[in-house]
Amino acid sequence: MAYTFEITKDKAGEYRVAFKYNSEKMFTTEGYSSKASAKNAIESMKKNGPGADVVDNSDG
Repeated sequence: MAYTFEITKDKAGEYRVAFKYNSEKMFTTEGYSSKASAKNAIESMKKNGPGADVVDNSDG
C-alpha cells in the first residue's frame, strides 16, 4: 500500500507522526512527549478519519 504513517523524533525530543503517500508527506501532527501518544494518534486517525466531515474555509 502506498499510504503510510511514519513516526519520527524531532530535535526537541518530541515524537511526530507523518502521513505519507509514497514518499511525499501529506501532513504532520503536533509533537508528542511519548511514542505511545504518537501511536494513539495514529489509531485515532485510522478509526475516526474515514467518517470525518470536510470543512472548507477557503472563502471560495
